[in-house]
Amino acid sequence: MTEQIESLIRTIVEPLIDHPEEFEIELHDTEEFMEYHLILHPDDVGRIIGRKGRVIRAIRTIVYSVRLRDQKRSRIVIADDLNENENEEE
Repeated sequence: MTEQIESLIRTIVEPLIDHPEEFEIELHDTEEFMEYHLILHPDDVGRIIGRKGRVIRAIRTIVYSVRLRDQKRSRIVIADDLNENENEEE
């Protein structure tokens, strides 16, 4: 199932970005979620977030709606979000 969700994310994200060769997805299994961390070129982060977060919100809505029984919910995290959180903790 994780391969299908990763493929879904790639299908949605790759046409929106200018540097698809630098786009990666890291999978992190937490207690509650399967987290898909999007690693993007810095120029593409804004394109994926969109104005007022509309683009990433739409992507998350689609991905979050895909769920099978006995599966963890999916969560999308933009790697830039992770870097900001790490900087805040320092």
